Amino acid sequence: MLKITPTALPEVLIVEPRVFGDARGFFTESWNEQRFNEATGNTLRFVQDNHSRSVRGVLRGLHYQLPPHAQGKLVRCVAGAVFDVAVDLRKSSPNFGKWVGAELTADNQRQMWIPPGFAHGFVVLSETADFLYKTTDYYAPQAEGCVRWDDPAIGIQWPDFGGAPTLAEKDAKAPLLADARHFD
Repeated sequence: MLKITPTALPEVLIVEPRVFGDARGFFTESWNEQRFNEATGNTLRFVQDNHSRSVRGVLRGLHYQLPPHAQGKLVRCVAGAVFDVAVDLRKSSPNFGKWVGAELTADNQRQMWIPPGFAHGFVVLSETADFLYKTTDYYAPQAEGCVRWDDPAIGIQWPDFGGAPTLAEKDAKAPLLADARHFD
């Protein structure tokens, strides 16, 4: 019932639930622990759901939490459209500093699984977007990390969203990858 597609960073997955639609609208099972774990080979427990609403050009990220509060995130856009990004921050990984991105929209109903060890961010492409996150650990400010969204060492190719991004202060002041805290 789930289509799982690995990305160029094999731990980061695109998840496509089956959608049943007709003239009345649609129905989809947006989360099923048993099906997700069987399809991905993971054994996950989500402990917190987050919901954000943002306007066009808002860029959130690149955020992560370090151990012992590292978070995996299953994310989706339920209204509007975003370009979603994951960056490998595991120093021991051959993909350290590499990124993948995908457009997540209310229409395509895709989700992205971002495991612990990766930074996450997105930019809003539509007038507004509602974005949902399921996380595998609770928010812990003392474990929070951030990497600059436009770090040339990472080289994320953000799509055109109509101007300069709107950033939170912490995102505007985020360190470059070389100066940020990493995973071992």
